[in-house]
Amino acid sequence: MTGPNQHRKKLIIWIPILLIVLFFSVLFSVSVGSAEIDVITVWLVICSKLPWIGEGIDPSWKDSTETIIWNIRMPRIVLGMLVGSALATAGAIYQGVLRNPLADPFILGVSSGSALGAALVFLFGWHTLLLGKLTLPVVAFVSGLFTLFIVYVLARINHRLQMETLILAGVVVQAFISSMLSLTLALAEEKMQTIMYWMMGSLTLTDWSYNGIVLPFIIVSLIIVTFLMRELNMLGLGEEAAYHTGVSVQKVRLVLLIVASLLTGAAVSVSGTIGFVGLIIPHMIRLIFGSDYRVILPLSVIGGAIFLVGADMIARTILEPRELPIGIITAFLGAPFFGYLLRKKKTNYF
Repeated sequence: MTGPNQHRKKLIIWIPILLIVLFFSVLFSVSVGSAEIDVITVWLVICSKLPWIGEGIDPSWKDSTETIIWNIRMPRIVLGMLVGSALATAGAIYQGVLRNPLADPFILGVSSGSALGAALVFLFGWHTLLLGKLTLPVVAFVSGLFTLFIVYVLARINHRLQMETLILAGVVVQAFISSMLSLTLALAEEKMQTIMYWMMGSLTLTDWSYNGIVLPFIIVSLIIVTFLMRELNMLGLGEEAAYHTGVSVQKVRLVLLIVASLLTGAAVSVSGTIGFVGLIIPHMIRLIFGSDYRVILPLSVIGGAIFLVGADMIARTILEPRELPIGIITAFLGAPFFGYLLRKKKTNYF
């Protein structure tokens, strides 16, 4: 764990660097696509939507060009940033609370529950019912939270929450939900391809309203975690050490698990199950910068956004005009890089 001055120095240096990388990632991503639009036009359209700046720009482009850039590409890129940030932050929290550098946002079955809810929406054609276009993400999110509640009830024994029991409960619930998903796919017939594509991860919900589903959870979660960074660092030293430093282990652990699960549920509800983001990004940052969560969490937020924006750009352009599920790209990018890091810098994580 680094001292207060060391962690501030790292953040002062690396947050601006990563923000610059994120800016250029967005710049490049929004400028590429099946519709050939030059970079200058792309950024004139974007700047025209900004307050004060936009008033001095004369719109000389076609309405279709503006629709492509502002209503299709930008919402998707912003959604990728939000989902990447949410998954990376959730992964960092899970790895700290469970003291397991290989823990990821899907460890407690929240993603499986969300996937089952989404599969049922596709199967029964609820897209236009209930909440209209928001039916899919809302049902997926609620089913993910319900899964978390079941896991928590199963894991709570004698009014205490043990990590081993919690993980085991997650495995059991995931196994049951997987069987339900298999049954849903068997009944889906012509809708099977749609369900499978969503389950492999996708950012095709290109509408600004979907960004509003994830953003509040990221903001609230980051505020909560900011006040619990010291406790999260203490948990990394072990329960007994954390207890003797004045940490209310059970309460802090429960709050952090709920926050991480809410982030996971919100991300999965709008993007499907995208693997490796929550595993790779915080783990990579820990390998490079150490185990201080005052550094890991802020850098994970930006790193997750960069990673998913880049992966989505590859997914929609590599086989153009066809589009690959983004989960395939994150696996191809994440697995080799993860192996390289483990070989390059073997260290004690906690």
